Amino acid sequence: MNNPYTVIVICGPTAVGKTSFAIQLAKHFKTSIISADSRQFYREMNIGTAKPTAEELNQVPHHFINNLSIHQNYSAGQFEEEALYVLNDHFEQMPNIPIIMAGGSGLFIQAVCAGFDDLPAIDKSIRTNLNEQYQTKGIEFLQAQLEAKDPAYYALVDQKNPQRLIRALEVIESTGKTFTTYRNRQPVPRKFKTVYIGLHLERALLYKRINERVETMMIDGLLDEVGALYAYKQLNALQTVGYQELFNYLDGLCTLEDAVELIKRNSRRYAKRQLTWFRRNDQIEWFEPNEFSKVITLIKKQKVG
Repeated sequence: MNNPYTVIVICGPTAVGKTSFAIQLAKHFKTSIISADSRQFYREMNIGTAKPTAEELNQVPHHFINNLSIHQNYSAGQFEEEALYVLNDHFEQMPNIPIIMAGGSGLFIQAVCAGFDDLPAIDKSIRTNLNEQYQTKGIEFLQAQLEAKDPAYYALVDQKNPQRLIRALEVIESTGKTFTTYRNRQPVPRKFKTVYIGLHLERALLYKRINERVETMMIDGLLDEVGALYAYKQLNALQTVGYQELFNYLDGLCTLEDAVELIKRNSRRYAKRQLTWFRRNDQIEWFEPNEFSKVITLIKKQKVG
């Protein structure tokens, strides 16, 4: 008997068109969307996270957008627990209707669909020491340490996120094994099946869309948004592309033109890391964003909806 519970994952790099595609798919199945974009959780971050517009949010129900403040720490493990609660509630009410999960945060998607990594307990002194080194030596120190000790994970991780870097380094220091070792395990059985849809574009077109999106963000007021958050620039939620570069500008470390170019460059690099992450998953079927009908055909073959 086929499992009626289905999660359709829409994943891919930044600026590829996941938001509009997921909304179109949710309207087709008359269902809701779980956001798996770890930056869109935060209420204070709007323009720089390419959050869905109010109009888009009104078209179908969304979960995990604007649900946190930047002052709250939030992990993939917490997301796993809370998203599974939403899924259970959805399937109890509508067992034959799939639900959509959309976003570019591969670790958060993995946590929900395959289970979070069963990591060892960490000596608090190691974590404290790494945090002190981050405060005194900066994020570049953490990046260099992880690149030397676990280059495979370094190629995948959000290199601007000190929380992720510290988490990997503390595991390495505690166990003597790479963080990658603990990520290469069997998935946790779930009561739902997952259909993975990856969206991709030819690289030159994707990079063009990324550059244009950054320019649009600046026109829409990204600098004002970042300026309003300047006092909180050390918070983990703000250690991300689009915010750090403009904090540097506000600190007088670069020109505004240079900051914008760095946002474009770092966004392109982020897209490359996202693609590297998702291409490790051989369950993902890849489509261009304009191939909606082909995606529907594939989903129907999976006896969904």
